[in-house]
Amino acid sequence: MAVISRTAAELSAMLGPWQDGRGPLSSALADGIAELIDANMIPAGTALPAQRELARQLGIARGTVTSAYGLLEQRGRLLTRTGSGSRVRAEPSAPGANLTGRLFSFSDESRRRIDLSSGALPASAVAREVMGQIRFDALHDYLPTNGYFPAGLPALRTAIAERLSRDGVATAPDQIVVTSGAQHATSLVFGTYLTAGDEVVVEDPSYRGALETLRTRGARMRSVPFERHGINLPLLEQALAKRPVLAYLQTGVHNPTGLATDPARRRRLASALAGGRTLAVEDCCSYDLTLEGRPGRTLAGLLPDDRLVSIGSLSKLFWGGIRVGWIRTSRSRVRTLLEARKAVDLSTSVIDQLIAVRLLERADEARRERAAMLSVARSIAEGLLHEHLPRWTWPPVDGGAALWIDTGEDAAALAERAKQAGLLISAGPNFSAHGSHRTHLRLPVARDRTTLDRALATIAGLTTDRRR
Repeated sequence: MAVISRTAAELSAMLGPWQDGRGPLSSALADGIAELIDANMIPAGTALPAQRELARQLGIARGTVTSAYGLLEQRGRLLTRTGSGSRVRAEPSAPGANLTGRLFSFSDESRRRIDLSSGALPASAVAREVMGQIRFDALHDYLPTNGYFPAGLPALRTAIAERLSRDGVATAPDQIVVTSGAQHATSLVFGTYLTAGDEVVVEDPSYRGALETLRTRGARMRSVPFERHGINLPLLEQALAKRPVLAYLQTGVHNPTGLATDPARRRRLASALAGGRTLAVEDCCSYDLTLEGRPGRTLAGLLPDDRLVSIGSLSKLFWGGIRVGWIRTSRSRVRTLLEARKAVDLSTSVIDQLIAVRLLERADEARRERAAMLSVARSIAEGLLHEHLPRWTWPPVDGGAALWIDTGEDAAALAERAKQAGLLISAGPNFSAHGSHRTHLRLPVARDRTTLDRALATIAGLTTDRRR
């Protein structure tokens, strides 16, 4: 069984605003960690981060962390051994034990004041209009059935296949598996094709939800830098020579950078993958969010269907409250995925799927709407950044709902100070398999101007320059 560990960035995100100002920092930190252990958010046997790393992440003295770990050991919650670090003492684990930074943030709403840690978007105008007009007459056709459609409603599989085909990716309905969102799709694919200890190539940086899922699967992640025009191909070829089981990639619109892989590099990437045995898993969840309002290009069509698993979602284009995602791959892999799905999940909500069919009829309109909305939001965010934080830099994006910013200082420590001021932001190490990009943070732009202005003014007062 793979050993579960928590990085300093993950533990910091899970702790929330732990400094209560009522006693010693070491006691407050110990209480915060104990709360996570008692709530089974950190399971038995989990290795906690090294004291020096956690102190650096939290912006406190190492001695404070040493004292906090000592208090937890006295209370019977930690076991510390020289040379082996500190682990949570054995107690029965419960559901929720594998929550980490990103996933935990969605369950901690009551403690949040301003949240810039998530790039999730509000419902689009198209989604609001369609859902306001929904009548469930079509539901009557399904009431005589048992309601379980493991591959998805035929009508939705057809709608997704037709949408992808119009986007230039010839697809048949039986190449589609409908899931309860993209995170479910990602977990299903990783759970089907990976066992603990398998090696997976990931971009650096990458989507943190996928990285967290890979960690819970016990995968060994090999990072390859993602650059201005795509993944570093020479380093990718070196990584592929090690015969990893999977490669998790985003060539359409990359999360968190907002960059797209240029066509020539995408073709070379496909060629490199075609020459080996590694299964490519491409996250296409942001490919709807291009600057032009047209879908981004992906690896589909450049690799045989049996060598590629594509994952998509309706969340970014329409609304996260519609829990519908999809997987596109070969028919044989669809059968494999459906067999694996039976062990953990029977079907996606019929009602959500019926809504999705209606929404997809207006996908082109929704793409144009998102492009216009995000263009305005991006312009406002960049103006406020120039006003409050003129030294910060970021690359011009090709799409997405955020900016990937180089702060020029320790962004992880800055995020910790911001958290104590009631503001949640996501620092670069959260998007890296090995904790790199420490000076970076991801800033979602889809916030109202007043909130974003207040947040950036708060951050500006916490930067190293202002604190000197």
